Amino acid sequence: MPNVYQKPYKGVAMEGVIASWYAKNTGRDLAPFRALAERVAKRLPPGAKILEIAPGPGYLAIALARFGRYDITGLDISRSFVTIATENAAKAGVEVDFRVGDAGAMPFADATFDFIVCRAAFKNFTEPMQALREMQRVLKPAGQALIIDLRKDASSAAIDREVRDMNLPWLGRVMTAAILKYALRPRAYSLADIRGMAAAVFRGCEIETDGEPSMGFQACLTK
Repeated sequence: MPNVYQKPYKGVAMEGVIASWYAKNTGRDLAPFRALAERVAKRLPPGAKILEIAPGPGYLAIALARFGRYDITGLDISRSFVTIATENAAKAGVEVDFRVGDAGAMPFADATFDFIVCRAAFKNFTEPMQALREMQRVLKPAGQALIIDLRKDASSAAIDREVRDMNLPWLGRVMTAAILKYALRPRAYSLADIRGMAAAVFRGCEIETDGEPSMGFQACLTK
């Protein structure tokens, strides 16, 4: 597939003060991370090797570590996030190996992981096709990757509804809605884009949405 999805601009670097603001903002409501961790845990056996790509402050990986005996690794390009996530895991009393690294050139051997999850980050990858190829490479045979992200065709009304349900102060809601609509939605992909990219790399692809209209999608890719 031609590299039509490559992005020349990576967006604002999530380092320093910006990373700290994001961690504080998203950490106000951990219920969505716990709910997703529970769903993922139900489909994995004890001892499964899990990779979270772009874990940010580490809330999902930490929630997963609390749900079962898994070997969990988090890979993030932000050094600030790796530091924050490592500190959060220590405070939570769980073991997660957070590392600095690029989704397009992962520092892992072939067929290392049983499951990969990437939440709210895929749209930001400079080379999404390369990231998919790397996911496929580091997955074990029949392993799966779960990508959860914003839809390009998400309506402003759908975004406003979901932001209203977040446990955020007024200013946080305003800023979050504005970031989603004007900074992140233009970088996102349509469901057709995701299907096309996945078909070029993975054996199977199942996509779910939270009904119509919805803000996001969940794509389960099978090696």
